[in-house]
Amino acid sequence: MGTFRIEGGHQLHGEITPQGAKNEALQILCAVLLTPERVTINNIPDIVDVNKLISLLEDLGVKIQKKGKGSFTFKADDVNLDYLQSDQFKKDGRGLRGSIMLVGPLLARFGKGYIPKPGGDKIGRRRLDTHFEGLIKLGAKFRYNKEELFYGVEAKKLKGIYMLLDEASVTGTANILMAAVLAEGETTIYNAACEPYLQQLCKMLNRMGAKITGVGSNLLKIEGVEKLGGTEHTMLPDMIEIGSWIGLAAMTKSELTIKNVSWDNLGQIPTVFRKLGITLERKGDDIYIPAHKDGYEIQNYIDGSILTIADAPWPGLTPDLLSIILVMATQAKGEILVHQKMFESRLFFVDKLIDMGAKIILCDPHRATIIGHDFKSTLKATTMVSPDIRAGISLLIAALSAKGVSTIHNIEQIDRGYENIDERLRAIGAKIVRV
Repeated sequence: MGTFRIEGGHQLHGEITPQGAKNEALQILCAVLLTPERVTINNIPDIVDVNKLISLLEDLGVKIQKKGKGSFTFKADDVNLDYLQSDQFKKDGRGLRGSIMLVGPLLARFGKGYIPKPGGDKIGRRRLDTHFEGLIKLGAKFRYNKEELFYGVEAKKLKGIYMLLDEASVTGTANILMAAVLAEGETTIYNAACEPYLQQLCKMLNRMGAKITGVGSNLLKIEGVEKLGGTEHTMLPDMIEIGSWIGLAAMTKSELTIKNVSWDNLGQIPTVFRKLGITLERKGDDIYIPAHKDGYEIQNYIDGSILTIADAPWPGLTPDLLSIILVMATQAKGEILVHQKMFESRLFFVDKLIDMGAKIILCDPHRATIIGHDFKSTLKATTMVSPDIRAGISLLIAALSAKGVSTIHNIEQIDRGYENIDERLRAIGAKIVRV
């Protein structure tokens, strides 16, 4: 189990460039299975979860060549479907939540897709019903081995249909979409997720020859085609990492420039941080954050009541940033209610912040009230264990703001989502070492 040792309480300074979007990468990489032609993908983040998926594709027989940093070509012209039934696949696929999105492309192109029940973060229940119900509506037969926790879908030919999703699942929409592009006839997906990751997937598929309309809305129409061709695609910067660096700058009173953020794809993120009193300046496609020497003050509602920040499907605030906002609020002037609606275990890391001296009331698994210190007292250094990716980065930000030396164990969780994070933080002045 890896460990970070962090000497906190230092101001940082400089520029930091966000990696490619992890959540987009997991979708885009699965889509290479839809064509036997070469697909080139750029700005792929060098992180554990993405590298695991690339290894899975290679084991499936996809030919992969590295062109440069973050740039690879993929050619799925000789896919080994027998691997899907192997013990190795049942083991490797189980360790990665994103592996579920292999099913749609495999089903569409080869008539069958299998996956072990995937793992991932311990953030609460994340059911797979939306994925499989959508594929069943397209004509697939579903089977499930309870003993091995192994799912399968099979179909000779998928046929387009209208469907109303019971939840706007990002990965569920992506899986159904990738199956529908090669289905016969028209598929309509209502209550589709419309996150920028999914918009990127739609744009890539259309360049490959798919016929998808309604991109960016919750109503997608897909006219099935017989085959798809190759293309080149570049990932967006990771909006969760961008939000993480905003939180880091605020908590450490640091002057930072976040480079190449793709402002037009950030949605409400800048607005939400401004509600917490953070000054953000747009400079071209960069975010400039001045040093908040006098702290930052949370806005109340116009009637004076306490501000509530809650997650919601896009264009609402992504749930991945609520833990960052919660940590930032511990040093803000004012109070806030953080409402995590979409997952029931993501706030359970607050006990570690309370140990550091934060004033937090955990109301229930979904809600926490935070009373900010206004930097009148700093968080105390401590020893912690990272429970998942997003809680892990939040605890790291807390440690960088705290006086003294903190230790964070189980940093493999942080590595799953953030590329070379200790090196990048040291480059802007952080005192962090990997033990």
